[in-house]
Amino acid sequence: MRYSTGISEDTPEILAFRRELDELAPKHLREVPKHKATSTNSVNSGSGPVNTQHADQDDSDMPELTIFNKPPKGIFDEASYDDEGMVHDFNNLPTEVAVSPIPTLRIHNIHPQSQILGDPKSSVQTRSRVQQNSGAHALVSYVQKQQRNNHKDQQHCLFACFLSQEEPKKISEALKDDSWVEAMQEELLQFRLQQVWILVDLPHGAKVIGTKWVYRNKRDERGVVVRNKARLVAQGHRQEEGIDYDEVFAPVARIEAIRLFLAFASFMGFIVYQMDVKSAFLYGTIDEEVYVSQPPGFVDPDHPKKVYKVVKALYGLHQAPRAWYATLSTFLEKHGYRRGTIDKTLFIKKDKKDIMLVQVYVDDIIFGSTRKSWCDEFEALMKGRFQMSSMGELIFFLGLQVKQKTDGIFISQDKYVADMLKKFDLASVKTAITPMETKMALTKDEEADEVDVHLYRSMIGSLMYLTASRPDIMFAVCACSRFQVTPKTSHLNAVKRIFKYLKGKPNLGLWYPRESSFDLEAFSDSDYAGANLDRKSTTGGCQFLGSRLISWQCKKQTIVATSTTEAEYVAAASCCGQVLWIQNQMLDYGFNFMNTKIHIDNESTICIVKNPVYHSKTKHIEIRHHFIRDSYEKKLIRVEKIHTDFNVADLLIKAFDGPMFNFFVVNIGMINP
Repeated sequence: MRYSTGISEDTPEILAFRRELDELAPKHLREVPKHKATSTNSVNSGSGPVNTQHADQDDSDMPELTIFNKPPKGIFDEASYDDEGMVHDFNNLPTEVAVSPIPTLRIHNIHPQSQILGDPKSSVQTRSRVQQNSGAHALVSYVQKQQRNNHKDQQHCLFACFLSQEEPKKISEALKDDSWVEAMQEELLQFRLQQVWILVDLPHGAKVIGTKWVYRNKRDERGVVVRNKARLVAQGHRQEEGIDYDEVFAPVARIEAIRLFLAFASFMGFIVYQMDVKSAFLYGTIDEEVYVSQPPGFVDPDHPKKVYKVVKALYGLHQAPRAWYATLSTFLEKHGYRRGTIDKTLFIKKDKKDIMLVQVYVDDIIFGSTRKSWCDEFEALMKGRFQMSSMGELIFFLGLQVKQKTDGIFISQDKYVADMLKKFDLASVKTAITPMETKMALTKDEEADEVDVHLYRSMIGSLMYLTASRPDIMFAVCACSRFQVTPKTSHLNAVKRIFKYLKGKPNLGLWYPRESSFDLEAFSDSDYAGANLDRKSTTGGCQFLGSRLISWQCKKQTIVATSTTEAEYVAAASCCGQVLWIQNQMLDYGFNFMNTKIHIDNESTICIVKNPVYHSKTKHIEIRHHFIRDSYEKKLIRVEKIHTDFNVADLLIKAFDGPMFNFFVVNIGMINP
C-alpha cells in the first residue's frame, strides 16, 4: 500500500529511491510475510499431504493484505467474523481434525456454500492454517460483504482497516508500524522529487540543526482515520538570527478579509472554491546556508556522519513561510495576477466586468470568479506548477463552516461548538437564554475560591477562537478574559454561563444574503467606566456591507475617559480606523466607498467630530484619536445620529436581557438555520 504522491507513473529514479528507502527501513519490515509463502500441512485424514494454498488464489490480487505479517493488533485478535456478524474464537480449536473425503449432509447444513471463502472445489484447508490466517480471512469476508452492500465503500474500508489509530510518540514506535514507515518513506520521496537538500560533509565551524518526525492521523468528517501523515521538520528553535536567517515576515490574511471575500461572493453570486498545496514550504528557496541532520530512522549506513545542506524551505525553519510566499506571489504575478494594495495575500485579475479573486492563507487557497472558465484555468495553472489537492466548493476554511446556497452564504462553527462542549464535559448542562447575566458585574472577588488557572485559560482561548463567527458572545468572552491571572469561582461560573448559552444555540451563524445592497456603513458605541478594576470604558463597533456583518470590535480603552463624550469619541475613532481599512480593501474589488456613514448615539461626540477647533473640553484627549476629524474633512466618512435602542454596537459593550439581546442578534444578521 502506497500513498498517492500525485505522480502518474513511477520513473526509474523513483523506483531506485524506493529501494534505497526499503534498505534503510528496519529489518523486520523487509521480511516477506509468512502468508505469502506456499505451505503444505499434513491432514490426518488418511489421504496424505494436502496443499493448503488455494489453487486459484493469488496474493497479488490483494496487494493490501501483503503489507503486514499479521493484521493490525486489536482489529481481529484471534477472532473471525462471518457474514452474519458472528464472532468465532479459534483459540480452543484442535490442531488436527479428521476430514472425511465424502461431504455429508450435516457438514453442508453447518457450512452453506454462500459462506465459503474462495473456490468450494479447491483443496481442503486445515484448521491450523485457518488459525494462522483468521484475521486475513475475516477481513476479506467483511470487505466482500461491504462490496455486496455498498461497492463505493469497499476501497475506503480496506484502506482504513490497515491504518494506525494512534499517533506514535517516539521514532522507535513508528518504525515498528508499517503504515507509519510508509508515510515516512513518502515524505522522503517528496524531498527527493523536490530536491530539498544535498548530502554533504559538515563544513568546519558550521552548525547542524536537528530534525524530528511529526506524526498526525488524517480523519474525515466522520472521525475515521483515512491517512497517516508523517512530516519531517527542522528544529528551528536552534537557529540564530543574523546567522541562520534574516527576514522572516510573511503576510497572512486577516479573518475580516476572509469574511469580506465571502460577502463579495454572495453579492456577485459566484461560487468559491478551495485548493490545498501539498508540502507547500518545499517549493520555497532559501538563500542562507543551513545544515540539518539526517532523518531519524533513515540514516545513510555508508555515510552516517554526513549532513544535509538545505536548499528548499524545510518545515520548521524560520524563513520557510517567507520563502514559500515569495515563490507563490512571483508565480501568480508572472501569469497576469496583481497583488492587493492593502492585503498582500489577495491576488486579482480583471477584464472589463469580470473579476477573478484569489485569497491565500499559507498553503490554503480560496478563489472565485464571475466567469467560471477562469476558475478552471486557475486550477489547471496551479496544478501544472505545484502538487495540489482540489477540494471543490469551499466548505471549511480557517475553522469556519461555509454553506454556499443560491440565495446567500451561511457562516457558522457549530461543529467546533460541539467539540468544545464535549472537551470540557459540558454537553449535558442546562441551557441559558443569554451568554451573560445583566445585573452581576465581574470583580476580583478576593474572598472566593481559586480555580484551575490552566482550565480557565483553556476555556477562554477556545471561546476566543469561536468569536470569529459569533459576535453575540464577544462581550461576555472579553469580560471574562480579564481575569485570567487569578480566576475565581465566580469567574468560572460566568464562563460556564457562556457554554450554557452555546448549548442552547449551537447553530447560530452569520447570514450573507445575495439580495441585499452593498453599501458600507458602521455603528459605534461605548459604555462609561464599565471595567470595575480600573474604571476604563469599553469600545464597541461593527461594520456592514449592506446587511452583511464584516467585522466587529470589543476592546477595553487604553485611557480613562473623564466623560461619556470622551469615551464615545475614542470609540468612534477606533471604528473610523476599521472603516478606512475596509474602504482601501474594497478598492481592489472595484468599489470606491466615500462618505461612509458611522452611526453614533451621542450628540456631543458628533459635534466634536464636526468642529475642527480645539477647546477646553477636548484638549486633554490624545492627538491620535483626532484623526477622525481629518477623515471627516476629507469626506471619507460622515457621522449620523442614531437612537440608542437601534445602535446594534450596544451588543458589544454591555449585557442585555433575553428580548433585547435577541433583537440585537437578529439585527446584526445572525440566524439559526
